[in-house]
Order: sequence, then C-alpha cells, then structure tokens
Amino acid sequence: MNTDFLSPVNERVVAQLEEQSPDTLGRNIKIYSSQNDFPDLEDVGVALIGVKEGRNGIDNLGCGEDLTKIREAFYKLFIGDWNLTIADLGNIQQGSAVKDTYFAVAEVVSDLVKKNIVVVLLGGSQDITYANYRAYDVLEQTINLVSVDSHFNLGALEDELNSESFLSKIIMEEPNNLFNYSNIGYQTYLNSQQEVKLLQNLYFDTYRLGEVVREIQLVEPILRDADIVSIDIGSVKQSDAPANNNANPNGFFGDQLCSIARYAGISDKVTSFGVYEYNSMLDGNKQTSNLIAQALWYFVEGVNFRAKDYPFSSKESYQKFSVILEDDDPINFYKSDKSGRWWMEINLITDNKYRRHALIPCAYEDYLKAIEQKIPERWYKAQQKLT
Repeated sequence: MNTDFLSPVNERVVAQLEEQSPDTLGRNIKIYSSQNDFPDLEDVGVALIGVKEGRNGIDNLGCGEDLTKIREAFYKLFIGDWNLTIADLGNIQQGSAVKDTYFAVAEVVSDLVKKNIVVVLLGGSQDITYANYRAYDVLEQTINLVSVDSHFNLGALEDELNSESFLSKIIMEEPNNLFNYSNIGYQTYLNSQQEVKLLQNLYFDTYRLGEVVREIQLVEPILRDADIVSIDIGSVKQSDAPANNNANPNGFFGDQLCSIARYAGISDKVTSFGVYEYNSMLDGNKQTSNLIAQALWYFVEGVNFRAKDYPFSSKESYQKFSVILEDDDPINFYKSDKSGRWWMEINLITDNKYRRHALIPCAYEDYLKAIEQKIPERWYKAQQKLT
C-alpha cells in the first residue's frame, strides 16, 4: 500500500513501552515508529490510524491535534485472550487543504479494506466520516453507515462540508453508494423535527438515546448490518467524557460506549470504525482518552471473537423459520447454530447490486412480532428500499 500519507507514532510514546509489562498491548502490536520500518501487513487483522485533522470541526477547536494520550492509554491495557494481530500505522497529518486530508484518508482506508484489514480511525473532527465513506467508492458496492451521535449532522444543503453537515453530503453527492444510515443515541431536542421526518421518509433508522439506554442490546442487530461505524465522543455524557467542547450533560455512560464498541467489533460486516471529536486540550485528567482506549479494546476483542456467520455459507448451519403473513408472502427467518443470532430475508425479484442487503440482521423479538402478524419495522424499511 501507499505509505506516503502516514507518519510514525510519536517516539516519546514508543519509548515508554520499555517500562511496561510484556503482556500489555503496546508490547504486542506492530507499531510504525521512527525506530521501526512500516510494518508488514500480511497477517494484520486490525490497523489503527490517527487522523490529525480538525479544521472543519465546529466549535471544537483543537480536536485531533494531539492523539498521544489515547495511544498511551491504549498501549498500557493488557492484551486479551486473542489470536489477532494488531498494527498501529501512525498518523495522517493535515494536508495543505482539508480536502487533501480527505483524499489521504480515503486512499489509506481503501487500501486496507481491500486487504481485508479492519480499520480503526482516531480523529479529528467527525467530517472525516465523509472521507471514510468515500474510501468505499472503489469497492463498487452499496454500504451501511451507523453513527453513534446525539445529532444527525445533516446541516443545510448549502452548507460547506463540516462536522455538522457531512451526512447530507453523503446522502446527496454522487457516486451515491449509501444503502442505509442508522443513528444510535440521538437526542430529540438537539435535532429539528424536519430532520427527524426527513430520515423517516428515507426509511433510515433512528434510535433515541432513551430507548437505547433502556435496552443496550437493541443496537446489536443495527451494528451487525454496518460497514462503517462512526462515533462522536460527544454522544457520551460530559461527566464521563469531558474532552469535547460540544459535550452536554446527557448521553451514554462510558460502559455503554464500550458495549456499543464490542457489538461493532463482533459484526462480521464492519470494516471501518472511527472515534471522533476528541480534544486533548480538555483532557487534563485523561478521563476521555482512557475511555476511548477502553472502547477500542472492546472493539478489538469483538473483532477477535467474530463468529463469521454472515452471510451464511450453507443452509445446513442455520435453522429456518417461515412465517406466513396475511395477504403477503412469507418472511423467512434464519437462526445461526453457531452464534444464536437471527436474520430475516427479503426475496429480490432480480439479482442486483443490493443482493448483499437481502439478508437483514434482526432479533428474536422480530420473529415473535411476525408470528403475531406484525411486520418487523426493519424488514419493512429494507423492503421499501429494495423493491
């Protein structure tokens, strides 16, 4: 791959590794530093990349300028019972213009995804999600994006691309490779009703903070269907993650963020995962950097324990349940013998570019709803987009 866009990890962070236990992450991962050449990627499963770009971040000046505290915290964590090879490939520095940084991110992510390496991006402002999305253009497939955020970040159509308007650019600009967008944790009073209705009319999925907090397991099928996961650290309440100038009193607790990260990790489809809007200038007690490091740990653990049961390889590995709905075709449900997870199927009339979306992750409760003659909402929305 082209390594010209990447600069080594800060040598001060690497030098501290000698003082750490040999069982810590920092002593067991491949690190691109001035002392070590760019690592061999042959057996790498997860690659960590910092993106030091925050010029299009709104009201969070300084985000992305310094990511060393996150790395220090991550390196100090003890490695799990994993057989996964992890690499830290350093940082993508600011380009002459923000669009140059976007180009670099898209190129690097694209190269890694094509090598079947799961990419972890540390930002930087959340508009980097747009560059991450553009990395999938060369793959010529439609993708699903999940954002963990208290805002939708739609902005106005005339707005320049920034951390508060990147979603509208993803939805509107060509080439349009977006099949589905899901928001986890939006707070209604921070988003206009016009935006809420727009996303509903597009058959996208939105989940209010309250319903997710009451039942965190709700997000597992959502994340199981994602290709890209984008987390705004501002979705975590200020008391748990103060290093964000836009943090507010309500949001997820730190342990809930870690649960979300692990669900993203165990998803067989997720190929890139980003955490954005961290501002080291506001992280005097290192609370936020420690939380992000722990969320990354849970994501990596999830990747290590992927069941690899999506898409299903043979019908023999699944139990099939068909539910007949009145005046409609049956809905076929599949339960994995390997993981116990559920999917529901949409029968496509033709074999088209949406084929990979015809099998929708779901929960056992969706099967029970279908038995009660209630069409599962996720099935209905997907049906509207596929047919």
